[in-house]
Amino acid sequence: MAESVAAPPFPGVEPAPGLSWSIPGLREDPTMCLRCRSAQLLCGKPVCPLILRYQAFERTLPMVQGTELSGSSPPAVFVGRYGYPKVSFGPLLSPQHGRTELLDTPEEWVGRSVTEVIGFRTGLVRGTSPIRVTDAEKPIRLLEELQLLGIAAESAESETRFRRPPRGHIALSDSAPPFGPTAPIEQLRLDVRRVDPHLDRLTSDTAATARVAVEELYHRGVRVSRIQRAFSVGTLGRRGRRKLVPTRWSITAVDDLLSKNNLAQIRLLPELSEFRAYRLTALDNRWLILFLPGIYRYESIESWYPSTFWNPSPTEIIMMGDHEGHDGRTTYASIGGCYYAARLATSEALLRMGRQAGVVVLREVHPGEILPLGVWNVREHARAALQEPPIRLGTMAEVLGLIQSTFAIPLRRWLLQSAVLHEARTQRKLDDWVADERVAPA
Repeated sequence: MAESVAAPPFPGVEPAPGLSWSIPGLREDPTMCLRCRSAQLLCGKPVCPLILRYQAFERTLPMVQGTELSGSSPPAVFVGRYGYPKVSFGPLLSPQHGRTELLDTPEEWVGRSVTEVIGFRTGLVRGTSPIRVTDAEKPIRLLEELQLLGIAAESAESETRFRRPPRGHIALSDSAPPFGPTAPIEQLRLDVRRVDPHLDRLTSDTAATARVAVEELYHRGVRVSRIQRAFSVGTLGRRGRRKLVPTRWSITAVDDLLSKNNLAQIRLLPELSEFRAYRLTALDNRWLILFLPGIYRYESIESWYPSTFWNPSPTEIIMMGDHEGHDGRTTYASIGGCYYAARLATSEALLRMGRQAGVVVLREVHPGEILPLGVWNVREHARAALQEPPIRLGTMAEVLGLIQSTFAIPLRRWLLQSAVLHEARTQRKLDDWVADERVAPA
C-alpha cells in the first residue's frame, strides 16, 4: 500500500496548517542530465550521483589497468541472481594490500558519510564467472577457493588475472546499487591465512540444517554480515541440500531466519507496560522506532522524498509499509529486505528488554541519500538507534506528538499509512472496560 503527499521544497521547513508544498519547474525529463551536466543540480540532489560514481571509479580504475590485479579481498564474495539457477559469482577484490576488512563490514559503517560508503563499494573490483547454484556440493576449484574466502576471518591477499581489463559501468538504474569495475576471471590465487572457527565448524557439519547453522552462528556472536556471506557461498546446510544463494537473497533470508527465531522467544515474554521511543538521524534519514504496550505486532513504514533514488516522482513523497500481527506473516513484505532488517534489529532490542510489545519503525528518507546503499543501512542504523537511551512516554497522545515533532511529513499521513498505530489509537482492551466499571457510579 503506497500513498503520496506533496513535498517541501526546503527540507525541514514545514508548511502552514492546511497547505501542502509543491516544487514548480521540475518534471520528468530524459534530457535533464544533459542540460544540467552536474552544474545546476536540476534533479534536486545536493550532489550529482553520476559525478560521485565517476569520482569513485576514477580512484579505482588507475590501480586496475590491464588484466592483472594484485591486492586484498576484505574478504568478500558476490553471487548474482540473474539467470538463476545459472548465476554469476566471484570475489570482490581491493587493489590495496593489507587490512581491507572495513570495505565489506557494514556493522562498521554507522557514522560514515554517504561518500565514504559509496567509496567502500566502488573501491572493490568484482570478478565474475558463471556457475550453477547446485555446484556448491561439488565445487570447481574457483568455487572451492571462494567458499574458503567466504568463511575467512580477515582479509586475504590475492593475485587475479582477468580475461579483459576491468571496466566500470555508470548506470542510471532503479535497482543496481553502486559497484566497482567488473571483469570475467581467468585465474585467481587467494591466500586465506585464518578462517573463522565457528564458520569453519558449521561448514564441516553436514548434518545441521542451514537454519540451525545460521542460528548457532548468531548466538555465538558471529556478525550477521559474515553469516550472510557464508550462507551465500553454499557452505551451510545438510549434505545434498547446499546451494549457492544470490547475495541479495541471502541477506534477507538470514535477517528473516534470525528475527523469526528471536520472535519465538519474544512471544513468551511479559508485555511491555509503557510507551518507549528511539530516534536517530543518519545519512539524511530520520528514524523513529516506537514500542507500544501489549502483545507483539510489527510494522515498518518508509517515506521517500522526491530526488531520492527510489522515488521517480519530481514532486511527490512516496510512502509505503507492511505489518504483521502476533503470529507473524506468511507472504513476502512489499517493501522488501528493509522490512526484515528492521525486524531483526527490533527483535534484538525486545530480547534485551525481556518484554514483548508492539513495534513501529518509521523512516523518512531525505534527498541526501542520493544512491541506494543497501539493506545494511536499515539494520545497522536501527540497531544504533536502539542503543540510545529510550524516550519514555505516558500516553498515546504523547507518542503522536513525538511523531509530529520528529518528521517533516504531517502526522495524519503517518496515521493513514499505519495499521498498528491505528489499532493502538482505536482499539480498547479488556483492562480499559474493567477500569471503567471501577470508576462508574453505583
